[in-house]
Amino acid sequence: MKIILLIVIGLVGGVIGGMGMGGGTLLIPLLTLFAKMEQHSAQALNLIAFVPMSAVALAIHIKNKLVDFKQVLWIALPAVAAGVGASYLSKMTAAHSLSRYFGIFLVAIGIYQMTAAIIGIVKTVKKRKRELLTVPKAQPRKISGIL
Repeated sequence: MKIILLIVIGLVGGVIGGMGMGGGTLLIPLLTLFAKMEQHSAQALNLIAFVPMSAVALAIHIKNKLVDFKQVLWIALPAVAAGVGASYLSKMTAAHSLSRYFGIFLVAIGIYQMTAAIIGIVKTVKKRKRELLTVPKAQPRKISGIL
């Protein structure tokens, strides 16, 4: 039964990750809550699962010419350094504390995403109202054929 649960969790995390929404945001809580996996193990498993998902996503983005190779180095190097540093930091943190910090992180990201979505909706509504209230200026007509 646990294998079926892990397969379902993997499928859900893979689908969410494949859509670019960050499968780990869902995968880690699913593994810790439903599969009763320890936080460190869930995070390690998420990092292992991330490698093939990101490789496939990168290949698709390169195929669609969405990767600016001039910018990759400036993003990849700090990201790798931060990932290594965060891995060491998480290893030094107790599992219970790590779970709490991860929960706080998820709540903060959720609040940020919700706020950004609301601001985007408000801006769109205001822009549409302005467009509807703006009366186009009348263009002068050319009258031809008159002597």
